[in-house]
Amino acid sequence: MKTPIAFLIFNRPDTTERVFAEIRRAKPPQLLVVADGPRPEVAGDSEKCTAARCIIEQVDWPCEVLRNFSEKNMGCKKRISSGLDWVFDTVEEAIVLEDDCLPHPSFFRFCEDLLERYRYDERIMMVSGDNFLFGSQTSSYSYYFSRYAHIWGWASWRRAWNCYDLDIALWPEFKEKRLLKNIFERESVARYWENIFDATFRGEIDTWDYQFVFACLVNSGLSAMPCKNLVSNIGFGANATRTTSINKYANIPAEEILFPLVHPNIIIRDHQADDITELGQFVGGSSRFGRIGRFLGRFR
Repeated sequence: MKTPIAFLIFNRPDTTERVFAEIRRAKPPQLLVVADGPRPEVAGDSEKCTAARCIIEQVDWPCEVLRNFSEKNMGCKKRISSGLDWVFDTVEEAIVLEDDCLPHPSFFRFCEDLLERYRYDERIMMVSGDNFLFGSQTSSYSYYFSRYAHIWGWASWRRAWNCYDLDIALWPEFKEKRLLKNIFERESVARYWENIFDATFRGEIDTWDYQFVFACLVNSGLSAMPCKNLVSNIGFGANATRTTSINKYANIPAEEILFPLVHPNIIIRDHQADDITELGQFVGGSSRFGRIGRFLGRFR
């Protein structure tokens, strides 16, 4: 393996250890670890954060370990965004795993192959390890292109991250010109994302990932999505900060993808796959604003 891995951790040594075990199997040459600090008002948080960080000391292969640890709790929005700024300031490209995103071993090669293939293709903003189509086959290729950025295990380049703006300063102009209706065919989906971006712009959601979705949309960027799900989110449950309730996205099995990859001949968005995503995740029974499913992934 040649690609650096960025590992985002917090206060869950149990899931951190499981994900780290897969990173150890992959043996990246660089491991960039981003950690948030403990919440002083939460009993036992300091000990859990320390235990999670100690797992990184188990690196036993030739590897440069770089640490970006915060001693104070910054929260999801500022910690991950600042951590990823540091990652992509340090390296040109990276595979990114959170402490609850358990990858299949083939995930790493999948990311490496596509990072190399699309390194200079600015149409492609990221590579995801996620497939939330639940068995629906929309393509005969190894992956498809989507306008959505699923981040339960993903990879990207500095050139794409440079489009990221934590404050989504372009949103007021984007909204005023009603540009979401130029992107989304369904009014209900456009309304869903307008609510999301409104709340994100006002600072009402402590998150970093909706801003990356916005960056992809505003730059007409595409994500490469595998035909099989390569990463299982094992972080749902009472110990999570956000994904506390079990839903159909929890613990989706991680599968093996076969090599060599079968590449699409044409780079174009898979409308059918995105339709499944929109109907299942945005305009379904659990997608009303105020109780939005965190399908895009969360730091903790």
